[in-house]
Amino acid sequence: MPRDITAFSNPTIKLARSLRDKKHRRREGLFLVEGLRILSEAQDSGRLPEQIFFAAESEAHARVDGLIAAVEAAGGDAVRTTPALISKLSGKDNPQSVVGVFREWDVSLERIERDTAPIWIVAQALRDPGNLGTILRTGDAVGAGGLILIDDCTDPFSVEAVRASMGAIFTQRIAMARWEDFLPWLRGGTGQLIGTYLEGAVDYQEPRYERPAFLLVGNESAGLPADYAAQCDITVKIPMMGRADSLNAAMATAVMAYELLNQFRR
Repeated sequence: MPRDITAFSNPTIKLARSLRDKKHRRREGLFLVEGLRILSEAQDSGRLPEQIFFAAESEAHARVDGLIAAVEAAGGDAVRTTPALISKLSGKDNPQSVVGVFREWDVSLERIERDTAPIWIVAQALRDPGNLGTILRTGDAVGAGGLILIDDCTDPFSVEAVRASMGAIFTQRIAMARWEDFLPWLRGGTGQLIGTYLEGAVDYQEPRYERPAFLLVGNESAGLPADYAAQCDITVKIPMMGRADSLNAAMATAVMAYELLNQFRR
């Protein structure tokens, strides 16, 4: 049976609230997920939260009721609380009806099985959680295997990144590595490394890509470092016909990912 908590000073509430901060996420190995849609995506992908918080009014919703039952059946904790406390957890004035606390999973490079998907996305020094979440969502849309984060990227388990992924964080594998570890791993098996770069690059529709394709995108403002681009099998660019000199990182990733998908479909 769910337990009732109505005080913000309760340690369970305070711990869940603290997970909005990266330091506490790392210490606890847990992260927050907001909203019935993303929690449902997680359940459909075989993952359940260790804790689920919900306002009493939400209990009448069949999907919420099913989630609560599933969490409790798996040994998790269901907490009935107030809309005001749900708002505190979510950090939003108009909060989602449910909030879940999930255990982070292994993000080591060795967990990636490259031959399980034709497309993998690799992002270097990505800073914006919205871009990261959108790239995860794009990866899901094109049937990519997952996202490999290189060097110092924004936290994929932040509330903002999870929200922007719209549940794709549960369908896409995620790995984190330094460039000096990623490159030997990549060269130890099959895989074409495709860098998005401007200088000396060819039009993105010109090459015939090979699978598995590893699409490498750089930092939002600085782009891909020149020495990283030099290690790619091929570097490509998206033509810009107007005054803008580049696309948003997540948008450019989507354009490239769909070019890969279209070639592989043919």
